[in-house]
Amino acid sequence: MKLSRLLHNVELCSPFKEAEIGHISCDSRSCSKGSLFIAVRGADTDGHTYINKAIENGASHIICEEIPADVQGKAEFILIKESRKACATIAANHYGNPSEKLRVVAVTGTNGKTSIATLLYQLFTMLGYSCGLLSTIANYVGEKRYETINTTPGPLELNRLLAQMADEGCEFCFMEASSHAIDQQRTEGIHFTGAVFTNLTHDHLDYHKTFANYLASKKKLFDNLAPDAFALTNIDDRNGEVMVQNTKATISTYSCRNWADYRVKILEKTIEGMLLNINGTEVWCRFIGTHNAANLTAVYGTAMLLGAKEEETITAMSRLQSVAGRLEYFKGEDDIIAAVDYAHTPDALENVLKTLQELEPQGDLVCVFGCGGNRDKTKRPEMGAIATKYAGRVIVTSDNPRFEDPLEIIADIKAGMDIKGKAKSLFIPDRTEAIRTAILTAKPGSIILVAGKGHEDYQIIGGVKHHLDDKEIIKESFMMQKEAKN
Repeated sequence: MKLSRLLHNVELCSPFKEAEIGHISCDSRSCSKGSLFIAVRGADTDGHTYINKAIENGASHIICEEIPADVQGKAEFILIKESRKACATIAANHYGNPSEKLRVVAVTGTNGKTSIATLLYQLFTMLGYSCGLLSTIANYVGEKRYETINTTPGPLELNRLLAQMADEGCEFCFMEASSHAIDQQRTEGIHFTGAVFTNLTHDHLDYHKTFANYLASKKKLFDNLAPDAFALTNIDDRNGEVMVQNTKATISTYSCRNWADYRVKILEKTIEGMLLNINGTEVWCRFIGTHNAANLTAVYGTAMLLGAKEEETITAMSRLQSVAGRLEYFKGEDDIIAAVDYAHTPDALENVLKTLQELEPQGDLVCVFGCGGNRDKTKRPEMGAIATKYAGRVIVTSDNPRFEDPLEIIADIKAGMDIKGKAKSLFIPDRTEAIRTAILTAKPGSIILVAGKGHEDYQIIGGVKHHLDDKEIIKESFMMQKEAKN
């Protein structure tokens, strides 16, 4: 591709000579002869420090904010103002601006992103459309599944996937937009048909430092929407109106408690699902909890804003399946139920525990959870307090300790518990042992929540990934329970 086409809409600080570019990269290791290397300033590393390595590997053109003093080898340098923004724009240009050939809907917020994006993908597939999905759990191009590394891919991978969707006939793409991705301008240059806001609670302060910064990152998505886009926001959240106050898009609202364009009422609920009334129409859905009622209302509202037929949408919603690791439940002996959920923030943990508490278990409500290492430490004591407030028994264990000592993480969680909370809690660092203990010591009719990891099938200890799947451990523990009983 011509260099001039790649640099279209990029804010340049220096002239350039026309050239043919065959390959672009932000990773010096993947550069080859004739490559264009973009030196991006990241959160942890600065691409400018790898410019010489890129040249050594064959890069002929370098996009950067400043030229290093010790350049080794020959290359054409093109100066730009913002490397992150430039990278996203160049990526979109390189792949032919694929988002303009699709109807792309972004979902952002602290909790609910994965559920809403995945359910929209399920729904519109049922309605007969070919769709793409970019999510925490997996990426899909039509029915083809691809593993995911980040909630929202980097700009080159993001545009490559969008281009693949467009080439393979997808009409829609539903994607999660994380605060990191928005802040790092990975979504720059993407034309969004619409965006959905779920909620904003305590999370990612290890990266954003303040809640105000966290909010501002999410809000950028809506600030940058085009006038022909829609913005669907949850007005039950205190930041729901703040998110859309400066948007040029058409604003719509959804709610479980207030008047809104799309509103829901829970009529019945069991462990099997809920009977909902959404905008006057009843529908049985295989989900439980007020938070899931809100998610389903967002799905319904998005479908209406995208022009889907109401009757077909309601029918399809009754067939939607639970998202992996989001209140997936398993039944054991003596009417014991174990539920796996990705809840790893104070708000998410509280929502899930309240949901399970409302089912009035005949035994105990047991909560098994931990907190991730090298992440926001301030939420740990808060989650300890929440767990002991709503659960009859608590087992604090490891999540992904990463490079932290699991015992120190557990101590941070324990600091949020009062005397009564500590008295009804066990502290077992080994996650497998913690889950087995919860199941094998549970009273008949108990509900056990295993929170924090959800769909993940690994545990990171000391920077090394080890296989660990909460669902596998639960099933094995139920087998042990059955064998012990017989």
